[in-house]
Amino acid sequence: MFGLEVRELMAGEKTLLAPPSTTVAEAAQHMRDKNVGALMVVEGEQLVGIFTERDVAFRVVAEHRDPDSTQLSDVMTVNPMTVDPRDSFGYAMLLMFEHGFRHVPVVVNGKPVGIVSARHALDPDLEEFAAEANRRKAFKPRQAA
Repeated sequence: MFGLEVRELMAGEKTLLAPPSTTVAEAAQHMRDKNVGALMVVEGEQLVGIFTERDVAFRVVAEHRDPDSTQLSDVMTVNPMTVDPRDSFGYAMLLMFEHGFRHVPVVVNGKPVGIVSARHALDPDLEEFAAEANRRKAFKPRQAA
């Protein structure tokens, strides 16, 4: 698994983007709606930061900031480390481990194309189970008449 390219793990992943002027409350709602732990902050098409669920806890709640008025630009990680889609997942995991974060934006020429997270390191069988469960949600059986 760690030898796979990052792009192979990103297939079908939800990528959430927001401008720096987005409020923390709006960002948290989008993250909840998409069931993701991070979003990439962009100006135009260029990555300028990353905002994670940990930022909500450490930079907003713990600092007693108002989520309805605090903008992402005030609490995001500016110019985050990134990986290329052709980098190995093992390289991405090493980067996360060495620097203590759980999400890494995947970029091409400064433009975000996805995100890879420590969650991708779950046992492949568990990942397959989760994917199958999601597929089955789309095909609910008809009720007998």
